Amino acid sequence: MQRVTSADGTSIAYEQHGDGPPLVLVHGSSGTRHAWDAVIPQLVDDFQLIVPDRRGRGDSGDANEYDLEREVEDLQALLDTIEGEITVFGHSFGGLVTLAATEKTAIDRLILYEPAVLVGEYRDDDLAARMQDCLNEDNRKAAMKLFFQDAGGVPAPEQLPIWPEEVQFELAETVVRENKAVETYELPADPGIAARTLLLTGERGPTHLREAVQTLADRLAKSELVEFEDIGHVGTQSAPGQIAAAVRSFCLEEQPQA
Repeated sequence: MQRVTSADGTSIAYEQHGDGPPLVLVHGSSGTRHAWDAVIPQLVDDFQLIVPDRRGRGDSGDANEYDLEREVEDLQALLDTIEGEITVFGHSFGGLVTLAATEKTAIDRLILYEPAVLVGEYRDDDLAARMQDCLNEDNRKAAMKLFFQDAGGVPAPEQLPIWPEEVQFELAETVVRENKAVETYELPADPGIAARTLLLTGERGPTHLREAVQTLADRLAKSELVEFEDIGHVGTQSAPGQIAAAVRSFCLEEQPQA
């Protein structure tokens, strides 16, 4: 386990695996760095994988005040320790963090799997408040069930093989604050991102995130869109081989000269 100190003094823990071009994996709201455990063996022979716990999770620290900007600073502190051309792969809320960071700092390549961005009619979502109502009633299971249903597009979370033993109900408050950030963030009409970007979505992914991916494809100058058949929002866990193949193709295949 290695650590880097963010701008506000928070300690951010991360693991490092393999050699090769650096690839940073930024997890979403429902877990920790271990959300990438199925993907890591698929990519470790081709990349140097840098896998952090985002703040408030796993082995990373936290602060009294939260803001999406602190997450951006965490990622920036980590990127400052890495040499060479960097690719950052953000899933779900990790995709939002990556996107927000790229608006302010140079990242060579982006991979965004259904980033937690709200567009169009979905801008009026109040998931954070509804989850908080459940927490006010001391009902963590209900709060996380709402999150899986509304943010993850899972109609019956209790039917998932991970429910309830592998669901991290203790992260419910952290998920609420991150959903507040999702609801506040507004995608710029012109994000001003010149980096090559791979956009990933699952055929069975949540409608609101699939629409966000399409909006990003329209607004980013150098984007490629890949849709996976019969895969949902957590293809990183259910179909790691397919995800890894798309990543390798995007990062390692020689690109034509402009």
